[in-house]
Amino acid sequence: MGTTTAGLAIGATAGTALADGTVGTTSELVPGLVTVNRGDPLYKDLLLRGYNRRYSTDPDNIKVVGQTSHVVQAVNEAVDSGKRLAIRGGGHCLDALVDNPEVEVVIDFTEMRDITFDTDMNAFAIQPGATLGQVYRTLAFGWGVTLPGGVCPLVGAGGHIAGNGFGALSRQHGLIADHLYAVEVVVVGADGQARAVVATRETADSDRDLWWAHTGAGGGNFGVVTRYWMRSPGASGTNPSALLPATPHALMTSQAVWRWEDLDEDGFIRVTRNFSTWLEENSAPGAPGTALHCALSAPRVERPEMMIVAQTDPSVPGNEALLDAFLADMGAGVGTAPRIVKSGQLPWLTTTINAPDSSVAQGVTGPPRWKSKVAVMRKGYSDEQIATVYQHLTRADYANPASSFSMTSYGGQINALASDASAHAHRDAAYTGAVSAAWDVVSEDDAHTKWVQQLYHDLYRDTGGVPVAGDTNDGCHVNWPDLDLLSADWNTSNTSASALFHKGNYPRLQGIKAAYDPLNVFRHPLSIELPG
Repeated sequence: MGTTTAGLAIGATAGTALADGTVGTTSELVPGLVTVNRGDPLYKDLLLRGYNRRYSTDPDNIKVVGQTSHVVQAVNEAVDSGKRLAIRGGGHCLDALVDNPEVEVVIDFTEMRDITFDTDMNAFAIQPGATLGQVYRTLAFGWGVTLPGGVCPLVGAGGHIAGNGFGALSRQHGLIADHLYAVEVVVVGADGQARAVVATRETADSDRDLWWAHTGAGGGNFGVVTRYWMRSPGASGTNPSALLPATPHALMTSQAVWRWEDLDEDGFIRVTRNFSTWLEENSAPGAPGTALHCALSAPRVERPEMMIVAQTDPSVPGNEALLDAFLADMGAGVGTAPRIVKSGQLPWLTTTINAPDSSVAQGVTGPPRWKSKVAVMRKGYSDEQIATVYQHLTRADYANPASSFSMTSYGGQINALASDASAHAHRDAAYTGAVSAAWDVVSEDDAHTKWVQQLYHDLYRDTGGVPVAGDTNDGCHVNWPDLDLLSADWNTSNTSASALFHKGNYPRLQGIKAAYDPLNVFRHPLSIELPG
């Protein structure tokens, strides 16, 4: 039977007024490193922090950390005992990188969620356990600023920032880690000892490479991130409200909706072509169209409708007209006019932090079982590829209303940087394409997983079942890990997972790996490998 080892540290002594007017003293007890072993009542609670129920793990223990010194201690204990460790931030990793049977120790950041302004660094400090919803809320209420991160408010900042995630504001402001000023990382040297390193983007910083690696290489590669500091490049002064993008004044969403019964294959091809063509033509950095974020969602025909959703800030002159013109372009030549649903002006923060989980929105009781595969795209799919998608969405030998094909806008300010300016190499794309399925019945794992795998493989048939970078494709985004990229059954190209994720940045990342993790302590199935 395991036990919880909750180390307690005595806090500062404070004066306290007593009833008789004298002053006594009190000592505050604060949690230290908490080790939760098998059999402890909290053990299963912490195991259930993982989002994707397809995967489970059975580590020897889970270390709940509250500060950087706890992480150093936890890493030293794991290294000294020769145990494989993994790091859990928000728990939304969609493939078996943390919930892996080889993992013996999990470092869990559920209690490290602070979001503050650090006057010494002149930047916003974010602990990795904070969710994106918490980040948006705290920044907005505290200073009237925000970050261009993802649209799912429950995703943890820890992995999302390290993978340089994107969201509804990224076409205007770039990827989230494009605003990363500094990062604190617990690394392990050749001597096997853990230490904390603060690396900044300052050119004179001897640890600048470690900062660079955390602008898109993903988590679990070089060490354990314990804090991010965010300040936009080019921001000046010491007023926090001027150091990150301002929060939008409002939000307006619109939907162009088609019923499947009114849309044949040719109609589906035209809608999809309209969407990708618009993004190809409106994704240059600074172009007026980058004020609009949009997504195409095409579920299996068990759901009655497919739709294109767009959003912008209607308080900015010209944006509502941009939205109307976009919607008109989406229906051009389709043959069946879509139903248009406009939200009117909504409050930006409340709407953003209350976005529903995508699986729950599709009728799956969460947390779900999940499979997804994502590609970064430079140009639109061919008519043959779109027809392939339509055939899989309508084939009669499979059914699941929560299985879908989707496309999401990219480009704009994301593409303003060179591919080697950050560790995130995908800097000339227009949108991402995704195939996904969610469900909640264990016995259906095989059927839903294979549907996703087959559609994705057929979609990229001409490049070996994966989006090998070229004129049309641009590889894969590291924040959507996909172990199929390691499988000869599903990746029949000659392109490795590392090349699909990191492209030409991979050799530099390997050099940084050798410098900061020479013992390969921090690894998972898709992690950066040591050179040689």
